[in-house]
Amino acid sequence: MDLSEYQRQAQATDQVKGTSGDSLLVPLLGLAGEVGSLLVEYKKQLRDGPAHRMYQEQVGEELGDLLWYVANIASKHGLDLDMIARDNLRKTAARWSREVPGKRSLLPEFFDEPFPPNEQLPRVLDIEIRTNGGGKVECLVDGKPLGDCLSDNAYEDDGYRFHDVFHLSYAAVLGWSPIVRSLLQRKRRSNKQVDDVEDGGRAKVIDEAVSAIVYDYARKHSFFKGVTAIDFGLLKTIQSLVSHLEVGRCTHGDWENAILQGYEAWRIIRSCNGGTLHVDLHRRTIKAKPTQA
Repeated sequence: MDLSEYQRQAQATDQVKGTSGDSLLVPLLGLAGEVGSLLVEYKKQLRDGPAHRMYQEQVGEELGDLLWYVANIASKHGLDLDMIARDNLRKTAARWSREVPGKRSLLPEFFDEPFPPNEQLPRVLDIEIRTNGGGKVECLVDGKPLGDCLSDNAYEDDGYRFHDVFHLSYAAVLGWSPIVRSLLQRKRRSNKQVDDVEDGGRAKVIDEAVSAIVYDYARKHSFFKGVTAIDFGLLKTIQSLVSHLEVGRCTHGDWENAILQGYEAWRIIRSCNGGTLHVDLHRRTIKAKPTQA
């Protein structure tokens, strides 16, 4: 039986018909009640162990009741349960799986693959990050400065002066960073529209915004030390910001990977007050090596 057919048959047993007031409240309360019943069965299992011989059957019954209430609520909101299930699988796949129909998920091709080599992000890159005499951070490639020196621009030392690491992590893992592309002079000028939309000022502002938003969250969560999963709401906010850009094809899981790798490298660079970053777009990795190592 498919979910849409189940939903249709479940509606035939609805005792509180309608689409407002009590007709909505009753199934919502029923849903909460069945969750409580499921917890009661689990409590009995914890208490009685093997003596609770009906545990599996009771769990199945409670789950069936939960499904009925879910179908009822969906029907009263004009939603199709089969479509809800498909959308949910796409959502969870985008969050946790690397195989999502219609989404780019750590595949070997790059956004700039069709462009001339001088307009492509370097596939392998080493960046030296060091602090100058004035306490500002500078990035160097082959001994040449990469952009301006950066300070925290804050009243206290919070390490944001090293935040180019984050842009480089987006470039490494996602193959995207208008900031890095501009610093490396790899803008795709051969296509005016791509240069304007994907590599232009607005895209760079979004790149910076993502870095700042994630940083504000990270500093409240130990800069992701020991963290293996990022809040889904934060990942949704990022995808909303970039949805109109090429990187909008990357999944929540891709962004999570880029962010966690970036912060692992950032923590090393910050603790050592500098170091070397190895960016490998082929492997989709960014690694940090301390200065003194």
